[in-house]
Amino acid sequence: MFRQATALLILATAALPHPARADAIDGAWCHEKGRRMVITGPNILTPGGTRAQGDYGRHDFAYTVPAGEPGTGTRIQMVLMGETRVRVQEGDAAPVVWERCGHSVS
Repeated sequence: MFRQATALLILATAALPHPARADAIDGAWCHEKGRRMVITGPNILTPGGTRAQGDYGRHDFAYTVPAGEPGTGTRIQMVLMGETRVRVQEGDAAPVVWERCGHSVS
């Protein structure tokens, strides 16, 4: 009986939604100037609000700024620097560090 209850508890816990894994680049990223982007696998919601696709690696991501956004055609490359920071390089510009966004409050 104890084994069945334990197994049920493990299965129930596994079925609960989990936040993005900290060892992956997936998730919401914020810049101190109020910019925000969200990466989910090969998909990105860009700081300009466009949904696009890029080149996804578990610890890195790259995409080209879509038409209609500032910097159209610029290649953006990102590399995870730990659980809460990502280095973002826009074209030939100096890289900047973005932070994981905190939980939003509604």
